Amino acid sequence: MPVERSGSAKPKCHFVTRAGAYFPLLVVFCSVLLVGSLSRCLLVLWQFDRVSESGVFPSIFLHGLRVDLILAGMAVAPMLLVLPILGNRFNWALWKKLTFSWAILVIALIIFMELVTPAFINQYDVRPNRLFIEYLKYPREVFSMLWTGYKSTVFLSLGLTVAGVAVFWRTLRSWLGAPRPSSHRKALLIWPLVVVTVFMCVRSTTGHRPANPAMFALTSDPLVNSLIINSTWSVAFAIYNLKHETESNQAYGSITDEVMLDEVRSAPWLEGYEFSSDNYPTLHHQTPSYQRTSPINLVIVLEESLGATFVESLGGRPVTPRLEALKNDGWWFESLYATGTRSVRGIEAVISGFLPSASRSVVKLSLSQSNFFTLAGLLERKGYDTGFIYGGEAHFDNMRSFFSGNGFQHIVDQLDYDSPTFTGSWGVSDEDLFRKADQELRKLNAAGQPFFRLVFSSSNHTPFEFPDGRISLYDSEKNTVNNAVKYADHALGEFIATARQQDYWENTVFLIVADHDARVWGDELVPIKNFHIPGLILGGKIAPQRIRTMVSQIDLAPTLLSLMGMEADHPMVGRDITRHPEKAGRAMMQFNDNYAWMGGDHQVLVLRPDQSPLKGIYDPGSGKTEYSDAEPSQAEFQRALAFAQLPLWLYREQKYDTPDVNKP
Repeated sequence: MPVERSGSAKPKCHFVTRAGAYFPLLVVFCSVLLVGSLSRCLLVLWQFDRVSESGVFPSIFLHGLRVDLILAGMAVAPMLLVLPILGNRFNWALWKKLTFSWAILVIALIIFMELVTPAFINQYDVRPNRLFIEYLKYPREVFSMLWTGYKSTVFLSLGLTVAGVAVFWRTLRSWLGAPRPSSHRKALLIWPLVVVTVFMCVRSTTGHRPANPAMFALTSDPLVNSLIINSTWSVAFAIYNLKHETESNQAYGSITDEVMLDEVRSAPWLEGYEFSSDNYPTLHHQTPSYQRTSPINLVIVLEESLGATFVESLGGRPVTPRLEALKNDGWWFESLYATGTRSVRGIEAVISGFLPSASRSVVKLSLSQSNFFTLAGLLERKGYDTGFIYGGEAHFDNMRSFFSGNGFQHIVDQLDYDSPTFTGSWGVSDEDLFRKADQELRKLNAAGQPFFRLVFSSSNHTPFEFPDGRISLYDSEKNTVNNAVKYADHALGEFIATARQQDYWENTVFLIVADHDARVWGDELVPIKNFHIPGLILGGKIAPQRIRTMVSQIDLAPTLLSLMGMEADHPMVGRDITRHPEKAGRAMMQFNDNYAWMGGDHQVLVLRPDQSPLKGIYDPGSGKTEYSDAEPSQAEFQRALAFAQLPLWLYREQKYDTPDVNKP
């Protein structure tokens, strides 16, 4: 039979002809292995110190090959499944075009993902994961940030991707000139064997569950564990998990709902509270330790990425002099810990007192967009004017939807600023933000209206843009994280200085707290050092005090209600620190898929999905956790597991609210 002529290059070797319909699939399969292995080698060389310390070198390459086989199998599976129908002489022209396009698309994606991996590691200390795709929903902010701070990286990655694809393009061009097969019999005969082989590659295990990233968590260093896998599979698995993240509540172990609730409600800091509601099992009545003759206002200033690593008195760099100067004027928290590493995690903890989970924050989840407890919802029902003030676009991270559906009556974002002093990639400057906040507070106070405002800063965010001439630079280069923090501290200090001169100062409680640290990373399962954040409560005639006991972000909301003299029914399970300020506290931290429980004695228990828990002790001086071979007791494991599983259960069952909310 004559060779089909299509104007494309003819095959240059017999292998293309002999491989027949399988040739483009072989190219894709081998390309994935080649790109994955080459990228892993380069990344290991870059991070060789941490890889060598982990003890998995050189076996990291063998385990990595296994992961690359998983991705290679996934890459060819769609075309392989339709090969019996399209890969024959009747549909040969369509098959060639389809597989050629598929091959180029897959190869381009895999090359690009590996090329952007170093930049992502520099920021988050792991390969691209769920965060990589979550923020794609906000293209304006993301592309503005990339254009301003990562322009060269973007162009270099795109250029190298095009160059890499061009190499494979030349290999695949011969495929377009491949002759139409005279028979489809051989392809059909080996098809079942090929399908079984690809299936085995994708599943990669004979266990009851297919391979997942947890199977390759061979060390206590999250970065090294992520180097074992590849970036495309990491992101693909994250996308899959987004659809199933709230379905299972047994990631760390099994516990009944009854035992879980009994464990949580019997916590020492909840002693004396009654839990009598079946619909809202954590609902209880809180009587404040402070008595107020009239309603007192509340302002929460949530500082973007302001970890203790930037606060000198907390063991960090001296870039927050204004905050340091305020620490003797109110309640200064020396051992406060964030619950997570993202802004929305800090929001849910501070505003709702909600526990961290392995899922996304409830700010983003669908069932919590209304009828979910927040301080704003509680205070709104008590006659307060409630609002959120932000310098960027409030739709980012789904904040507008969550806030507007849960008690925030007014939302101010970037479009509401007239002639701002400075506008960067993430919105107006913190100076503009606090100027707007002061204007609102003065207006509300003049009207005799009790108020609650959440003020969320944004200047301390990559690419670290802020106005000139405001601070003496800490680093010689302007747009660095240290300079951005120092500017944010300057703007905060100016706001507090202004607020002190206003009539609302004495009648308002101010909380200044970070949402999380700037970069939470390191060679630990949970880098506890980077969960340490500053916190300060002042105003409202509150006597200065040093809070040395361990505190979690979820403890702040119940404490604020008590300082406000607010008697309330609420479902928060955090600790009212005014009741026993010197008693030992605890902290809970979610880092990627791992959950850490740390007691007041710095004993740490880390829960890992589909793996046994680890027990250790954290040293605040060195910032390191030393893990032991000792098994945690059943009581220790059950306590941590109860608090880890409770939030997803409350969310899924829609049981985190108060009964006086009108249900649809």
